[in-house]
Amino acid sequence: MTDLAQLGTAIETGDAKAARSLTGDALADGIPATEILGAMTASMASIGERFEAGDVYVSGMLVAARAMKEALAVLEPALVEAGVQPEHTVVIGTVQGDLHDIGKGLVSMMWKGANLEVIDLGTNVPAERFVEAAREHDAAVIGISALLTTTMTAMADVVDAVRASDIADTKIIVGGAPVTEEYAIQIGADGFATDAARGVDVVKRALGMSPDAARQI
Repeated sequence: MTDLAQLGTAIETGDAKAARSLTGDALADGIPATEILGAMTASMASIGERFEAGDVYVSGMLVAARAMKEALAVLEPALVEAGVQPEHTVVIGTVQGDLHDIGKGLVSMMWKGANLEVIDLGTNVPAERFVEAAREHDAAVIGISALLTTTMTAMADVVDAVRASDIADTKIIVGGAPVTEEYAIQIGADGFATDAARGVDVVKRALGMSPDAARQI
């Protein structure tokens, strides 16, 4: 019988090949897909906690996220077959004028691991595209990322566009290196995440999924 602890270790250490193999072995052993997903999610949560504590750097988060992605690719057909559906749909993207993808990509992967359907719009996304995608996919949350002080002002454009649309009640979470809680409040965002690990707590709180501590504003 496959040891799910080994799968968790493979994800935490960024061993994508082992993560894929162990996920396939677990399914072949008849372990329920939901149980496997739980082990994966716990591993990413552990990495997030270590990142917040300063024990893991961004590079460690990246390789863990890639291993998680590889394992999920094997697991997803079994989840579909078992009738497991994401609890909510969220849209995420980096604002117009900003081509940075690493932080947003980490948040996207962490959100997928939290059983969310993630519509990743990529980088350099105009405000109107956020609105269109959220409307098209009936998204409950919009995540906005920016890495530069010169581009984070575009976050206000996204918030204004959402609030002026027919999806004005959609929750908006912002994050990125230059973004502060004060700025998030100033532009009217609903949540603020300092990093990818905190982003999971914040989105869960926004969706009413978990009582985990989160920075909601």
